[in-house]
Amino acid sequence: MTERVVVGGALCHDGRLLAARRSAPPEVAGRWELPGGKAEPGESVPEALVRELREELGVETEALERIPGEWPVRPGLVLHVWTARLLSGEPAPLEDHDELRWLAPHELDSVDWLDQDRPAVAEAGRRLSAGPAAAPRAGS
Repeated sequence: MTERVVVGGALCHDGRLLAARRSAPPEVAGRWELPGGKAEPGESVPEALVRELREELGVETEALERIPGEWPVRPGLVLHVWTARLLSGEPAPLEDHDELRWLAPHELDSVDWLDQDRPAVAEAGRRLSAGPAAAPRAGS
């Protein structure tokens, strides 16, 4: 069986990472994730990330680089995470989420992340802690 890619966005801005609380489906509602979604056939993963963040959050972004690794979501779906830069707009929970939070590296453990997101969140936090050279900021 071919695995379909779900892309998550480690959206970084002003030294913080965006966390999104799921509103559905019931088995993950109330838990936090890196926003994103499924890549469509013929769409590159970076293109899918930009589209998904536009649809889910109402923002324009730029996909920067993939965080190494992949994590199973459920049979047939695997998570890839990319860092992303906010180009314009203010994120809002338009689809699939009921709350958003910008978290500084020391705050990343303050929410209940989905299990598959935890390794990428930890790496994004390391990059944010390392400073702007490792985690680009909007406008840089």
